Amino acid sequence: MIAHFKESAAYIQSKTTLRPETAIILGSGLGDLAEQIDKEVVIPYGEIPHFPVSTAIGHKGNLIFGTLGGKPVMAMQGRFHFYEGYTMQQVTFPIRVMHFLGIKNLFVSNAAGGLNPDYRVGDLMIIEDHINQMPNPLIGPNFNELGPRFLDMTFPYDKGIRKIAFEVAEELNIPLHRGVYYASTGPTFETPSEYRYFRNGGGDVCGMSTVPEVIVARHMDIKVFGMSVVTNEAHTFDDDYKNDGEDVIVAADKAAKKMKILFEGIISRL
Repeated sequence: MIAHFKESAAYIQSKTTLRPETAIILGSGLGDLAEQIDKEVVIPYGEIPHFPVSTAIGHKGNLIFGTLGGKPVMAMQGRFHFYEGYTMQQVTFPIRVMHFLGIKNLFVSNAAGGLNPDYRVGDLMIIEDHINQMPNPLIGPNFNELGPRFLDMTFPYDKGIRKIAFEVAEELNIPLHRGVYYASTGPTFETPSEYRYFRNGGGDVCGMSTVPEVIVARHMDIKVFGMSVVTNEAHTFDDDYKNDGEDVIVAADKAAKKMKILFEGIISRL
């Protein structure tokens, strides 16, 4: 596996002269944020040795190198999910490759259901902690040269970057929530009882991604900043309530502009 990580990284580096320290993973419907990046090169996942290929709705499947906020960045225009049938090692493969590309900061984003009754569609939430109900990607042989067997997850999301984010948001007058991301496998949207269970268990939003990538990034001591876009309100259920994947994409797309402005401001100060 280490050889595969290095082969993927070598191929990617052969395609660009940029050597960014910050990477961004763009979740469902948020891939258009990548269009705001001043691009140097776009690499389809299918061209990269050993890389999986995105199959989820709203995930274009490109690796982008360019500049944002005056800094070089790498952006994943789409991610991989456990519910697509990938193993957790495949889901987190790109994060391992990032280590060999010299990435120091990882920005993760996702579309999420708003469990907190104060949240509305289009709201942004900075992830301060998470609850993981997916298989842990570190199960199995440990890559001792990359990180410890038993990883401390007391502070998975970097306090320093979060502080910068709130400063930027205040300056730009963009309201932000802060809360807990509850991760489950999907691909079904949750039942009302499951939503209530997640909320009673401490979740503010819920989704089907992000946490495996965060765990692997922290395993390699990469700093993590996380943001959720509330794309449906999962706290009030009348007779007409229905979750729809296409609606999620539309809601995420509308919030992408706010995210771009925030990410640009934060990255410029790193």
